[in-house]
Amino acid sequence: MATAQQDKWEQALLQWAIPKEILEQAQENPWIHPPALYDVPEKVEITPSHWRALEAMPEGGSLLDVGCGGGMAAFAVTPPASHVIGVDHQSEMLEMFSANAKSRRVSCEVYEGFWPDIAGKVPLADVVATHHVVYNVAHVGPFIRALDSHARKRVVIEMPTQHPLSSMSKAWKYFWKLDRPLAPTFEDFMSVLEELGIKAEAEIWDGQLGVERDLDEAAKYMRIRLCLPPQRESEVREFLAYSPTPVARDLVTIWWDK
Repeated sequence: MATAQQDKWEQALLQWAIPKEILEQAQENPWIHPPALYDVPEKVEITPSHWRALEAMPEGGSLLDVGCGGGMAAFAVTPPASHVIGVDHQSEMLEMFSANAKSRRVSCEVYEGFWPDIAGKVPLADVVATHHVVYNVAHVGPFIRALDSHARKRVVIEMPTQHPLSSMSKAWKYFWKLDRPLAPTFEDFMSVLEELGIKAEAEIWDGQLGVERDLDEAAKYMRIRLCLPPQRESEVREFLAYSPTPVARDLVTIWWDK
Protein backbone atom coordinates (compact mmCIF):
# COMPACT_ATOMS: atom_id res chain seq x y z
CA MET A 1 0.00 0.00 0.00
CA ALA A 2 1.26 3.48 -0.87
CA THR A 3 2.33 5.50 2.14
CA ALA A 4 3.29 8.86 0.66
CA GLN A 5 0.72 10.81 2.69
CA GLN A 6 1.49 8.86 5.86
CA ASP A 7 5.21 9.52 5.40
CA LYS A 8 4.48 13.21 4.83
CA TRP A 9 2.45 13.31 8.07
CA GLU A 10 5.24 11.62 10.03
CA GLN A 11 7.95 13.90 8.67
CA ALA A 12 5.86 17.00 9.44
CA LEU A 13 5.35 15.90 13.04
CA LEU A 14 9.07 15.27 13.46
CA GLN A 15 9.64 18.98 12.79
CA TRP A 16 7.81 19.72 16.07
CA ALA A 17 10.51 18.02 18.12
CA ILE A 18 12.23 20.35 20.55
CA PRO A 19 15.82 20.96 19.37
CA LYS A 20 18.35 18.91 21.33
CA GLU A 21 20.29 21.95 22.52
CA ILE A 22 17.12 23.35 24.10
CA LEU A 23 15.82 20.05 25.45
CA GLU A 24 19.13 19.41 27.23
CA GLN A 25 18.56 22.58 29.27
CA ALA A 26 15.14 21.44 30.53
CA GLN A 27 14.99 20.71 34.24
CA GLU A 28 11.54 19.13 33.96
CA ASN A 29 9.74 17.04 31.35
CA PRO A 30 8.29 19.56 28.87
CA TRP A 31 5.74 17.11 27.45
CA ILE A 32 3.32 17.53 30.32
CA HIS A 33 -0.44 17.04 30.30
CA PRO A 34 -1.96 18.40 33.54
CA PRO A 35 -4.81 15.98 34.41
CA ALA A 36 -7.02 18.84 35.64
CA LEU A 37 -7.36 20.10 32.07
CA TYR A 38 -8.84 16.77 31.02
CA ASP A 39 -11.53 16.37 33.66
CA VAL A 40 -15.17 16.37 32.63
CA PRO A 41 -17.78 18.82 33.96
CA GLU A 42 -20.99 17.43 35.42
CA LYS A 43 -22.87 18.68 32.37
CA VAL A 44 -20.95 18.29 29.11
CA GLU A 45 -21.70 20.80 26.37
CA ILE A 46 -22.64 18.87 23.24
CA THR A 47 -20.33 19.59 20.31
CA PRO A 48 -20.50 18.54 16.65
CA SER A 49 -18.22 15.62 17.53
CA HIS A 50 -20.68 14.40 20.14
CA TRP A 51 -23.59 14.77 17.74
CA ARG A 52 -21.84 12.57 15.18
CA ALA A 53 -21.30 9.91 17.83
CA LEU A 54 -24.90 10.19 19.02
CA GLU A 55 -26.22 9.73 15.47
CA ALA A 56 -24.68 6.28 15.26
CA MET A 57 -25.15 5.19 18.87
CA PRO A 58 -27.87 2.58 19.51
CA GLU A 59 -29.82 2.63 22.75
CA GLY A 60 -27.69 0.85 25.34
CA GLY A 61 -24.68 0.86 23.02
CA SER A 62 -20.98 1.22 23.71
CA LEU A 63 -18.28 3.80 23.00
CA LEU A 64 -14.53 3.28 22.90
CA ASP A 65 -12.65 6.48 23.82
CA VAL A 66 -9.00 6.33 22.68
CA GLY A 67 -6.77 8.77 24.54
CA CYS A 68 -9.72 9.22 26.84
CA GLY A 69 -8.48 11.62 29.50
CA GLY A 70 -11.40 12.11 31.86
CA GLY A 71 -13.86 11.01 29.16
CA MET A 72 -15.04 14.17 27.39
CA ALA A 73 -15.80 12.14 24.26
CA ALA A 74 -17.55 9.36 26.16
CA PHE A 75 -19.78 10.94 28.79
CA ALA A 76 -21.59 13.29 26.45
CA VAL A 77 -23.22 10.23 24.86
CA THR A 78 -24.26 8.38 28.05
CA PRO A 79 -27.16 7.87 27.54
CA PRO A 80 -27.94 6.44 25.02
CA ALA A 81 -24.62 4.57 25.46
CA SER A 82 -24.61 2.42 28.57
CA HIS A 83 -21.02 1.14 28.43
CA VAL A 84 -17.78 3.05 27.88
CA ILE A 85 -14.24 1.82 27.27
CA GLY A 86 -11.30 4.08 28.03
CA VAL A 87 -7.76 3.79 26.66
CA ASP A 88 -4.97 6.07 27.85
CA HIS A 89 -1.26 5.80 28.60
CA GLN A 90 -1.59 7.83 31.84
CA SER A 91 -3.01 6.00 34.84
CA GLU A 92 -4.25 9.30 36.35
CA MET A 93 -6.47 9.81 33.32
CA LEU A 94 -7.93 6.32 33.60
CA GLU A 95 -8.64 6.92 37.28
CA MET A 96 -10.59 10.05 36.36
CA PHE A 97 -12.39 8.19 33.58
CA SER A 98 -13.44 5.39 35.95
CA ALA A 99 -14.55 7.85 38.64
CA ASN A 100 -16.63 9.79 36.11
CA ALA A 101 -18.28 6.59 34.92
CA LYS A 102 -19.09 5.57 38.49
CA SER A 103 -20.62 8.95 39.33
CA ARG A 104 -22.81 8.68 36.24
CA ARG A 105 -23.73 5.04 36.96
CA VAL A 106 -22.27 3.95 33.63
CA SER A 107 -20.45 0.64 33.28
CA CYS A 108 -16.87 0.99 32.07
CA GLU A 109 -13.59 -0.74 31.53
CA VAL A 110 -10.16 0.83 31.08
CA TYR A 111 -6.92 -0.17 29.39
CA GLU A 112 -3.57 1.49 30.10
CA GLY A 113 -1.12 1.82 27.26
CA PHE A 114 -0.51 3.34 23.85
CA TRP A 115 -2.84 2.84 20.91
CA PRO A 116 -2.54 0.79 18.73
CA ASP A 117 0.02 -1.21 20.74
CA ILE A 118 -2.68 -2.50 23.11
CA ALA A 119 -5.50 -2.62 20.57
CA GLY A 120 -5.49 -6.42 20.60
CA LYS A 121 -6.57 -6.39 24.26
CA VAL A 122 -9.41 -3.90 23.76
CA PRO A 123 -12.93 -5.00 22.77
CA LEU A 124 -14.94 -3.61 19.87
CA ALA A 125 -17.55 -0.88 20.39
CA ASP A 126 -20.46 0.56 18.45
CA VAL A 127 -18.69 3.92 18.13
CA VAL A 128 -14.96 4.61 18.43
CA ALA A 129 -13.98 8.19 19.27
CA THR A 130 -10.65 9.92 19.73
CA HIS A 131 -10.40 13.60 20.60
CA HIS A 132 -7.21 15.68 20.34
CA VAL A 133 -4.87 12.72 19.96
CA VAL A 134 -3.83 12.32 16.32
CA TYR A 135 -1.26 15.14 16.34
CA ASN A 136 0.65 13.03 18.87
CA VAL A 137 0.73 10.04 16.51
CA ALA A 138 3.62 9.85 14.03
CA HIS A 139 2.80 6.36 12.68
CA VAL A 140 -0.74 7.38 11.90
CA GLY A 141 -1.68 4.59 9.48
CA PRO A 142 -1.72 1.72 12.03
CA PHE A 143 -3.42 4.04 14.52
CA ILE A 144 -6.29 4.75 12.11
CA ARG A 145 -6.64 1.14 10.98
CA ALA A 146 -6.96 0.00 14.60
CA LEU A 147 -9.66 2.63 15.23
CA ASP A 148 -11.53 1.45 12.16
CA SER A 149 -11.31 -2.25 13.02
CA HIS A 150 -12.70 -1.65 16.52
CA ALA A 151 -15.85 0.22 15.41
CA ARG A 152 -19.06 -1.59 14.57
CA LYS A 153 -20.87 1.51 13.31
CA ARG A 154 -18.81 4.72 13.20
CA VAL A 155 -15.44 6.33 13.93
CA VAL A 156 -15.39 9.96 15.14
CA ILE A 157 -12.20 12.01 15.35
CA GLU A 158 -11.91 15.52 16.78
CA MET A 159 -8.79 17.60 16.16
CA PRO A 160 -7.71 21.23 15.76
CA THR A 161 -7.37 22.38 12.16
CA GLN A 162 -3.75 23.24 13.02
CA HIS A 163 -1.23 21.59 15.34
CA PRO A 164 -2.26 22.24 18.98
CA LEU A 165 1.16 23.61 19.88
CA SER A 166 0.72 26.38 17.33
CA SER A 167 -0.68 28.46 20.19
CA MET A 168 2.84 28.54 21.69
CA SER A 169 4.66 29.59 18.52
CA LYS A 170 4.93 33.24 19.63
CA ALA A 171 6.40 32.16 22.96
CA TRP A 172 9.03 29.94 21.33
CA LYS A 173 9.99 32.84 19.08
CA TYR A 174 10.16 35.29 22.00
CA PHE A 175 12.17 33.15 24.44
CA TRP A 176 14.29 31.04 22.08
CA LYS A 177 14.19 32.83 18.68
CA LEU A 178 12.80 29.53 17.39
CA ASP A 179 10.38 29.36 14.47
CA ARG A 180 7.83 26.56 14.79
CA PRO A 181 6.37 24.61 11.85
CA LEU A 182 2.97 25.13 10.23
CA ALA A 183 2.34 21.53 9.14
CA PRO A 184 0.71 19.10 9.51
CA THR A 185 -2.89 20.27 9.32
CA PHE A 186 -6.24 18.54 9.23
CA GLU A 187 -6.10 18.65 5.43
CA ASP A 188 -2.97 16.49 5.62
CA PHE A 189 -4.87 14.09 7.88
CA MET A 190 -7.73 13.89 5.39
CA SER A 191 -5.18 13.00 2.70
CA VAL A 192 -3.94 10.15 4.90
CA LEU A 193 -7.49 8.83 5.25
CA GLU A 194 -7.96 8.97 1.48
CA GLU A 195 -4.69 7.10 1.01
CA LEU A 196 -6.01 4.39 3.36
CA GLY A 197 -9.18 4.07 1.31
CA ILE A 198 -11.40 5.70 3.95
CA LYS A 199 -14.10 8.04 2.68
CA ALA A 200 -14.58 10.43 5.60
CA GLU A 201 -16.63 13.58 6.09
CA ALA A 202 -15.47 16.68 7.96
CA GLU A 203 -17.07 19.66 9.68
CA ILE A 204 -15.12 22.69 10.94
CA TRP A 205 -16.44 24.57 13.97
CA ASP A 206 -15.37 27.04 16.68
CA GLY A 207 -14.12 25.34 19.83
CA GLN A 208 -12.68 26.24 23.20
CA LEU A 209 -9.00 25.75 23.92
CA GLY A 210 -8.21 23.98 27.18
CA VAL A 211 -5.88 26.40 28.95
CA GLU A 212 -4.98 27.16 32.55
CA ARG A 213 -7.22 30.05 33.63
CA ASP A 214 -5.03 31.08 36.57
CA LEU A 215 -2.14 33.25 35.34
CA ASP A 216 0.34 31.80 37.83
CA GLU A 217 -0.57 28.24 36.85
CA ALA A 218 -0.44 29.17 33.17
CA ALA A 219 3.03 30.67 33.61
CA LYS A 220 4.27 27.59 35.45
CA TYR A 221 3.16 25.13 32.79
CA MET A 222 4.26 27.26 29.86
CA ARG A 223 7.65 27.76 31.49
CA ILE A 224 8.03 23.98 31.77
CA ARG A 225 6.87 23.43 28.18
CA LEU A 226 9.41 26.01 27.02
CA CYS A 227 12.24 24.15 28.82
CA LEU A 228 12.98 27.22 30.97
CA PRO A 229 14.26 27.08 34.58
CA PRO A 230 12.03 28.08 37.53
CA GLN A 231 13.82 31.40 38.00
CA ARG A 232 12.45 32.57 34.65
CA GLU A 233 8.83 31.93 35.54
CA SER A 234 8.21 35.62 36.25
CA GLU A 235 9.30 36.43 32.67
CA VAL A 236 6.83 33.91 31.31
CA ARG A 237 4.11 35.36 33.51
CA GLU A 238 4.83 38.83 32.16
CA PHE A 239 4.79 37.51 28.59
CA LEU A 240 1.39 35.86 29.16
CA ALA A 241 -0.03 39.00 30.73
CA TYR A 242 0.63 40.91 27.51
CA SER A 243 0.23 38.01 25.06
CA PRO A 244 -2.31 35.61 26.56
CA THR A 245 -2.85 32.16 25.09
CA PRO A 246 -5.94 32.10 22.85
CA VAL A 247 -9.03 30.55 24.43
CA ALA A 248 -10.70 29.58 21.13
CA ARG A 249 -9.58 27.86 17.95
CA ASP A 250 -10.96 26.12 14.87
CA LEU A 251 -11.72 22.47 15.45
CA VAL A 252 -12.78 19.83 12.97
CA THR A 253 -14.93 16.74 13.42
CA ILE A 254 -14.06 13.89 11.05
CA TRP A 255 -16.22 10.78 10.81
CA TRP A 256 -16.94 7.73 8.70
CA ASP A 257 -19.32 4.79 8.88
CA LYS A 258 -18.57 1.09 8.64
